[in-house]
Amino acid sequence: MIDYRWVSLLMGLMVSGVIVFLVRRDRLHTRFAGWWVMIALVVAATGAFPGIVDWIASRLGIHYPPVLALVTGMGLLLIKLLLMDIEHSRTELRLLRLTQRLALLEESCRRGKGGDE
Repeated sequence: MIDYRWVSLLMGLMVSGVIVFLVRRDRLHTRFAGWWVMIALVVAATGAFPGIVDWIASRLGIHYPPVLALVTGMGLLLIKLLLMDIEHSRTELRLLRLTQRLALLEESCRRGKGGDE
């Protein structure tokens, strides 16, 4: 049977490899790649050294260490979702303003052509 540490380490390395591949192919912006590489390194580190989670959990007074990993993971996912929503809102606002500017420019071009004819 395969040890969970090797699976976690392999998953972290695979995610890192996929991130590098996506950045090189211009499928993922480097601003977002840093976040994912950090997560992949944390997964790899906890896979290679599972005692880290146990040590941190004992320092925080958590009696069942896997809960720390799950709660931390869920918290990071919530933060990532919030950041994605903020970015999405910013992009929608920029698109709306760009559409309004384009409409004003088209109207001004129409008025300019209408006056010359």
